[in-house]
This record gives sequence, structure tokens and C-alpha cells, in this order.
Amino acid sequence: MVTPFVIDIPERRIAAIRSKIAQYDWDSLPDVGGWSAGIGKDDLRRIVSYWQEAFDWRAVERRLNELPNFTTEIDRERIHFLHKRGNGTRPPLLLLHGWPGSYLEFDRLLDPLASAGHDVVVPSLPGFAFSSPITGIIGPRRTAALMHGLMQRLFGQTRYFVQGGDWGSGIASWMAMDQPQALLGFHMNMVSVFAEDAVPASLEEKDWFTRRAAILDWEQGYSHEQGTRPQTLGVAMADSPVGAAAWIVEKFGVWADLPRRADGSPDLWSRFSEEQLLTNIMLYVAPPAVVTASWIYRGQRLEGADRFPAGSRVETPMGCAAFRDPVFLPPPRSFAAKTYNIAHWTDMPRGGHFAAMEEPQLLLADLQAFIATVSLP
Repeated sequence: MVTPFVIDIPERRIAAIRSKIAQYDWDSLPDVGGWSAGIGKDDLRRIVSYWQEAFDWRAVERRLNELPNFTTEIDRERIHFLHKRGNGTRPPLLLLHGWPGSYLEFDRLLDPLASAGHDVVVPSLPGFAFSSPITGIIGPRRTAALMHGLMQRLFGQTRYFVQGGDWGSGIASWMAMDQPQALLGFHMNMVSVFAEDAVPASLEEKDWFTRRAAILDWEQGYSHEQGTRPQTLGVAMADSPVGAAAWIVEKFGVWADLPRRADGSPDLWSRFSEEQLLTNIMLYVAPPAVVTASWIYRGQRLEGADRFPAGSRVETPMGCAAFRDPVFLPPPRSFAAKTYNIAHWTDMPRGGHFAAMEEPQLLLADLQAFIATVSLP
């Protein structure tokens, strides 16, 4: 059964969040100096001040409820999703977000894609936002099965396209691997899952691999923590909205394609507004989902879903919008081709990890170009 869904966070929950924000002791947080060792204190204070003085969750809630929200249960898991209906002349399209994003990353793609004829489905991943609570730790491969189950429930055996970034890209890859008969094609703005025996061979591939490893050595501490001890981290995030905000906003500052200030810190406000970032944060701390959203990292380890078995090849047509992600460097096309059947590849001139938020028009145009390259039955 598919049920219309109305967002209505209890007032006691909103009051508790406000109280904890007001009680945060800024004197207990030394300033190490800008963003040199994590989120900059001044930028965090700016967003928290806005949270206290100007952010109106009820107004945001009313706006979010104007979207076509639904819930359903797939294999005992509650799944929240948007379903923007087209006129049925084009195949259905599933859009998948990641961490620390949300389904709202795609809000500026809904109308143009539906106007082009697609039914557009944008779920909250299991454990995220209103797809909570969940029965336990769920990794990306099981999530792929749940997402396919959702599309079957909505469209039966009709074949569909998938687009994803961050976790959404890995989930899309596993959908293409495990359900190739269901997908017409899949489009990604991050390529992260490769066959285990895919190794860099050319100078370009070896240079990418070396640079990528050096960056991830500095930047993947969060992933190791969430993949090994998410519950311990969750104790702190569940208790501190300011702490959860810092954990999330740091990634927007480091992963997006942002100009740098004189001290090297990212200029968050050149791309994102306080309202935009806080709306995303509230989708973690209000339902609440900040703990269960981190479980997917642990789930990946339990599943071994960070790579395909040796010898694997994904034959479903793949498209890639290779944005200038400063942390998760896009691979050379030649390396991705060792695992994927690449039908479309674009090296993007700008935009980072949060492509649908940073450069929605570029992502939209590339997704539509990819769909146009794939022969429809």
C-alpha cells in the first residue's frame, strides 16, 4: 500500500532541539583556527545563530508538504518518497541521494523532468529523514533491492532509469548489477564501486589512484568511524543538534566546489544559504534520523559492497557526469570502463560533490543527454 504522507514533527521535539541549541556552551569549544582541523567555529556560529533567530521550521514544513510525499513498506522497511507524476510518455526515473544529503537535493529537477514526461521518484534512503525507523543496519546492496522493490510497486515490470550521487551512485551500481533486466540505464555523478580486480594501468590512471589515496587518507576519518562505530558516534549526535550540524556542514564545506578565502577555508555562503543547510540538517535531527542514517556505512562493511567480485562487468548502459569533486576525485573514463559499459561521459566544468544542489541545470542537462543516448525498447 502507498499512503500520502504529511510531515508533522511534534512540537515537543522542536522545543527540545531549540533548548539544546540555546544551551550549547561555546566557551567549551576552542577555536583551532578557521577550517584547519575541521569546521570553522565562526561559520558554525553563523549557522547556529540563524537557527536560533530566523529559522522557522513550521514554514519549512509547510513548503515541504507542498511536494508529493508518500510512504510505503518494502520488505518490512518504511520508505518515504516523493512521486512527481509525468504524462507517462517517458520511462520512470529514480533519483537517489547520499550522506549527508537528502531527498531535497533534487527539488529543482522534479518539475523539468516531470514536464518532459517522466514519473520522478525520489526516496529517502532507509534510515534517512522519514524512512525511519528501520529494522536494523542496512547496506547499499540491500538498499538497492529495496529501491527496486519500490519501483516495482509503483510501476510493475516497467523498466526505468536511475540517477545517483554519493551513496546513490553505489546503490545505482548495485541495482544495475543485481537487476539488469529492470533498468534501461543508470547515470551517476560519482563512480565509487569497481570490480575487485580492476587496477590502474595507464599513467593517467595511476596518477588518479595516487592522488585519490592521498586525499582520502585525510578526508575519510568520518567514514571509518561511521563504518565501524556508528552507534558510539550516534550517542553524541543524538544528544547535540549543534554537534550533528557541525558533523554534516563540514562535508558541505570540504566536498563542494567552493572558492577559498585568504586563509584557505571554504566560502560556504557563496553557494549555500543558512536556510538551505538547516533544512537539510533538520531532516536528520528532527525525525530523528541522524543515527540510523550513518548505519549504511556499517552496512557496506558487513555486505562487502564497496566492490564487485573480480571479473564483474556491469553491462547496463551507464552515464557519468564527472563533476570536479575535490575529495572523491572522478576516475579517468578508461578506468571506469574496466567495470562499466559507458554510454555517456561528460567532464564537467564546475560543481562538486553535491551536484544536484550546486549545479542543478548542468546535472539535469547531462542526465537528459544520457537518456537520449539510450535506445528505448
